[in-house]
Amino acid sequence: MDELLSGGLPEGRLHVVSGPPGSGKTTFSSQFITEGARRGESVVYVTMHESKTELVTDMSGFDFGFEKAMRSKNTTFLDLTEESARQSLTKYGSAGGLRNRLPAMLSGLEADRAVIDSTMLLDHFVDEPQEALTDFITRLKGTDTTVILISEMTDPTAYSEEHYLAHGVIFFHNFLEGGGMKRAVQLIKMRGTPIDSDLKPIEFTDRGVELHPDETLEQRYG
Repeated sequence: MDELLSGGLPEGRLHVVSGPPGSGKTTFSSQFITEGARRGESVVYVTMHESKTELVTDMSGFDFGFEKAMRSKNTTFLDLTEESARQSLTKYGSAGGLRNRLPAMLSGLEADRAVIDSTMLLDHFVDEPQEALTDFITRLKGTDTTVILISEMTDPTAYSEEHYLAHGVIFFHNFLEGGGMKRAVQLIKMRGTPIDSDLKPIEFTDRGVELHPDETLEQRYG
């Protein structure tokens, strides 16, 4: 991905990672956070879907060091399925709800990188999640943090509000063809750097999601 992006995700910007279940979004995002922790950066992982134990277990099949990253003193993990974690956000920012407090927390921690999994978490905190999402993204973009916001969607042509507002959009694909599962990633947009928007093949390896930037799907799968 760094090669495809001419050095990596532009810093201090918000990038939406979308795709269907099992396409590699969480693994890719975990690799992103792990690399930040390895560099000694302040990193934050926020989830509404899995506990820290579950996520570490899921990533234990890879050797990119996610478990070690989660033990780093520079890593903050918020499992918003837990009441205690939800309450911990109340000490940051105003009483304007999660969409105010979470960006304030990132600024307060001077976070370099953050993963928020996913946009669906707003459904659990606000009465009008779509309206709140616009405000939430705007506030996230106002931080100095490089943010990956995971968005659950299965149709790459059905763009939603977060795709228009984000600085970058990465879509993970998986589809059955010719009797087997094919996986690919596509850069839909990336402000601040030139991109190749063609589908690029990916695979799950011991190192996580591995991208093949110089191959086409036809070259890899025939």
